[in-house]
Amino acid sequence: MTKRREFLKKTALSSAGITMAGFGFSAKSYASIMGSNDRIHLAQIGIRNQGTVHINNYCSLKNSHNVVLKVLCDADEALFDSKAKIVAEKTGSRPELEWDLRKVLEDKEIDAVSMATPNHWHALATVWACQAGKHVYVEKPASHTLWEGRKMVEAAQKSGLTVQVGLTNRAFRNVQEAIRFLHEGGIGKVYMARALTYKLRNSYGTAKDSMPPDSLHYDLWLGPAPYRPYNEKRSHYNWHWFWDTGNGDSGNTGTHQLDIARWGLQKYEHPETVYSRGGIYGFDQDGCLPDNCTPGTLVYGDVETYGHDPSMQETPNVQTALFNYADGTMLEYEARGRYTNHEGSEGREVGNLFYGSEGWLEIAGTSWRAFHHRETKPFAGSSEADSGQEGTLFSNFLESIRSGDTNHLQCSMQEGFYSSALPLLANISYRVKRELRFLGDSEQFANDPEANTYLSKIYREPFTFPK
Repeated sequence: MTKRREFLKKTALSSAGITMAGFGFSAKSYASIMGSNDRIHLAQIGIRNQGTVHINNYCSLKNSHNVVLKVLCDADEALFDSKAKIVAEKTGSRPELEWDLRKVLEDKEIDAVSMATPNHWHALATVWACQAGKHVYVEKPASHTLWEGRKMVEAAQKSGLTVQVGLTNRAFRNVQEAIRFLHEGGIGKVYMARALTYKLRNSYGTAKDSMPPDSLHYDLWLGPAPYRPYNEKRSHYNWHWFWDTGNGDSGNTGTHQLDIARWGLQKYEHPETVYSRGGIYGFDQDGCLPDNCTPGTLVYGDVETYGHDPSMQETPNVQTALFNYADGTMLEYEARGRYTNHEGSEGREVGNLFYGSEGWLEIAGTSWRAFHHRETKPFAGSSEADSGQEGTLFSNFLESIRSGDTNHLQCSMQEGFYSSALPLLANISYRVKRELRFLGDSEQFANDPEANTYLSKIYREPFTFPK
């Protein structure tokens, strides 16, 4: 109790007694030129839901890739025992435990960090890690804002380190095969893609502000986000649904599908225009569902229009976005968070549809099917036997560290940035309620000062980008 109370009274930097100012980019660290027999010492930063996926993957690669999970780091110490137990049972070694990621970055024995933090921490932690000479695996979306995503690209390029973005479909053999089929003209000239994320999400209710749990270092958890009182409905996992810390479902599940869509369209650039609308549907103004609480005024549209409980989600649960590229190619995105029909030939909830001059193709999970013209039976596609032994982005990440060759990354920082920019741009259009023209070279909106304010954010001291 005393530790947390004192931590909240002081700045996180002085409390930790360390500074990031000493970190600077080096041409090549030892870790970037490791030999085949050198052990890779890795730290996992963020160990809750997706962090556990990371932990299990690295533990399974212990022998094949000579990696040791040296440190588990999370701002919530309540997770330590259960997650350390996973590592100990799978590898025979208990990891070190640390709640302050800055101390992890100062550990000279750590070669790489894998991050599954909330979105608002992705960019700053990645830049700090690159400055400290650590390779980085960072979850999607790569960044919380577009400006900081560009800073991540610059940090990766300047450091020469391996920086991988966790858009996991890039590693799946059947998805790779489907994209190759598209690129080789399997359905003719592709003129449009649709990315779908139909994720039924029930209300999580509302709550009053309160004191954070004793186990949670709340000031550090907030990090660069604006300070606000702790609220359990804005914290673990629910942070996705608030602009200070997350990017809604478009920046959550949607980033994966938008990545596949852009990949299939062969767009290695930003779109020229974006238009997005949506809102929160099916909940009342207290953040409840009419069938499980006292119904109030139903919300149809933007919550800003209504005024709402501060613990009610801010990001839309229904959203549509349309992106147009310079050559006229279209990319559509659709999220539905309530009851819905499905799309595609067999009812797809999450996946992609591509339309070409000679037919159409669908990708769902790790399977795909292609259809000619008006035919209802696929003429090409995957089978269960096609998948075989799948590689992962985690193994690809470690292999790149070992070789020092970032050209073989399946989702480099640059690739991850272009895909992560799509939901960020869509959310800006949604928030300003109009179509926007985006200037890819300068990464600014044309003649729209209001929209440009959403491209970056103010960082709370001392959690700021190095000058």
